Amino acid sequence: MTSKRVLVAYGTKHGATAGIAERIGKTLREDGLEAVVVPADDVDDVRNYDAVVLGGALYGGHWSGKAKRCAERNADMLRHRPVWLFSSGPLDRSAEEREIPPVPAVARQMQLIGAREHRTFGGSLTARTPGLLARSMLRQGKGGDFRDPDRIQTWAHHISAELAAA
Repeated sequence: MTSKRVLVAYGTKHGATAGIAERIGKTLREDGLEAVVVPADDVDDVRNYDAVVLGGALYGGHWSGKAKRCAERNADMLRHRPVWLFSSGPLDRSAEEREIPPVPAVARQMQLIGAREHRTFGGSLTARTPGLLARSMLRQGKGGDFRDPDRIQTWAHHISAELAAA
């Protein structure tokens, strides 16, 4: 019996969401699945995957255009396989303290492709994050890495368990 192939795709500007996707992919592989992690811009066809995890960074309450376009470009095929969505972005511990519902654009994508669920993880804004806005936010004390590796890993195990039960 071959293991299920899972695509983990992500849309990001500065890499924090890519880090979340990599952790999800690593956990899925540890659970015996074949997980491939790629930027959402590189996904043109999901037919060779049994399931998809798609994530995008949140910027000003908007989901990554790269993730959104990936979902729309592959909508017909995504409707016929299990799909999970995630967002990264809050620059505080709120994502650890409570479930944050998807922003409206993500909720629309969930409906469009029939995604099973959505999870919001904390984001990251550090001295390595490029841009004037990032530097300004850091000067205001709004920086930090709020990605919770244990929470990300727990969710990835949950996805593995759902796929094993299918």
